[in-house]
Amino acid sequence: MADERSDEELMRTYVEDGDAAAFRVLFERYGPQLLRLARRHLRNEDEAKEIVQQTFFKLHGARNDFRQGSRLRPWIMTIAMNLVREQWRKRKRRKTSSMDVDDRAAPMPERGSIETAQRAQMLRDALSKLPDTQREVVELHWFQEQPFKEIAEIVGSTEGAVRVRAHRAYNRLRGLLEKELA
Repeated sequence: MADERSDEELMRTYVEDGDAAAFRVLFERYGPQLLRLARRHLRNEDEAKEIVQQTFFKLHGARNDFRQGSRLRPWIMTIAMNLVREQWRKRKRRKTSSMDVDDRAAPMPERGSIETAQRAQMLRDALSKLPDTQREVVELHWFQEQPFKEIAEIVGSTEGAVRVRAHRAYNRLRGLLEKELA
C-alpha cells in the first residue's frame, strides 16, 4: 500500500524519529526520477546509479539541515544536479583519447521507425552543442517537466535568468535542428 504522507512529512519523520521506513519511501519515490535525470545528463548507466546513491547518502548526511516548511523536491534535485556537475568536472579533468559519445543509456524509442530514431539522435546531438547551463535548464524543464521556479532553486539562479537561458536554448536548438533538417 502506498504511503500517503507528503515528501515533507516523510522527511520530518525521518529526521525527528529516525524512521528508516520513511527514508525508504522517499528513495522509492525519488530514486527512479533521479536515475532518469542522471542518465540523461551523463549518458552512462553506472555513473547515473552512482549519482542516485550519492544523492541519498548526502540527503542522509545533511538531513538535519533540511528546513521544516521547505519543499523536499527542489532540495533533493539540487543535491543530484550538484553531483552531476561534479561528475562533468571530473570527466573534463580526465584525459581521453576519443571524442565518441557513449549513448547506450540515451533514451531511444523501443519500437519506432528509423526516422524517429534519427530524429531522436539529431535532438541529442543538438542538445550536446548547447552550453552546459542552457542544456541543464532545457533538460530540467522539458524532460523532467520542472517549473522554472524550481529550476531556479536547483541551479542557484533567479527565475528570470532561468527563463532567459531556456529561451536562448530553445532558439538555438530550433536553429540547429532547422539547419540539420534543411
